[in-house]
Amino acid sequence: MSLFGFNRLGLSISALFILAMLMYIPTWMEEQPETQGNRENDALKPAYKAKNLTTTLYNQDGELNHKVFAESMEHYDQLGFVLFQQPKYTLYTENASSPWVVTADEGTLYNNELIQLENQVNIENQTGDDFVRSISTEYIQINLETKQMTSDQPVEILGTQYVILSNGFNANLRTQEYELLDHVQTTYSPSN
Repeated sequence: MSLFGFNRLGLSISALFILAMLMYIPTWMEEQPETQGNRENDALKPAYKAKNLTTTLYNQDGELNHKVFAESMEHYDQLGFVLFQQPKYTLYTENASSPWVVTADEGTLYNNELIQLENQVNIENQTGDDFVRSISTEYIQINLETKQMTSDQPVEILGTQYVILSNGFNANLRTQEYELLDHVQTTYSPSN
């Protein structure tokens, strides 16, 4: 027996225990980053999915603001957006007696305020006698609060007696004001 009450067997066991702990410390340290990596991967997974979804939203005064239907929807909470397949938006304005219906192949909604629609975007005015009947493009961005639409892609605007082609446009559905960014051609055909 030694002076301090330790014997060789006790020291050997203590040394082996400390050596085993030192061997596993790197393994324990590596587990924490994997957990963080899993959290990052969770952001890439939708919080929930829905099929054949219809949602109706009202403004702060209780008036109908817009409706959306989509064949499928994926909501990403952590990233702050919603993906739609085959969305159909119905936008209501105060000055219009009938809404605008916007369809596309794909859509992304950011913070319930800004939607980006892509691939075969078609905007139909439900009022038959307005200046613009429909707008077609491959990409459009719509602010759902202000009813502002913008596109930097080729656009075709159809009216009762004309067709306008442009590379991009800005429009305000509330005021019915349209700005062509790069006018290409206008064909006017008055009816007799």
